[in-house]
Amino acid sequence: MKTPGPDHPITVARETARVTVTAGGRVLADTQGALTLREASYPPVHYIPRADAEMALLDRTDRSTHCPYKGDASYFSIPGAPNAVWSYETPFPAVAEIAGYLAFYPDKVEISATPL
Repeated sequence: MKTPGPDHPITVARETARVTVTAGGRVLADTQGALTLREASYPPVHYIPRADAEMALLDRTDRSTHCPYKGDASYFSIPGAPNAVWSYETPFPAVAEIAGYLAFYPDKVEISATPL
């Protein structure tokens, strides 16, 4: 486990916009409770509460990956896009806020953030 710091900063903050995730014309998630994770020089990532996602449209896969800063991620497929969604179900303490939230690959879905 690596700890975020000046050489690899990570912040998690409550998103101040309504975040909607769609694919193929279907709404996969719609929330006013998203978190935004900013990590080093990577683009920001919206993490969505599962309660605000259409979990019936997500199928858990066998894929898993490991991030030395965040922990082990599990994956879900959506219709037409395998492994399009990931979740850190038990993340490392530095990013504990994202536990159980969902993140979507922006090249596999449309993500919009509308100011409240």
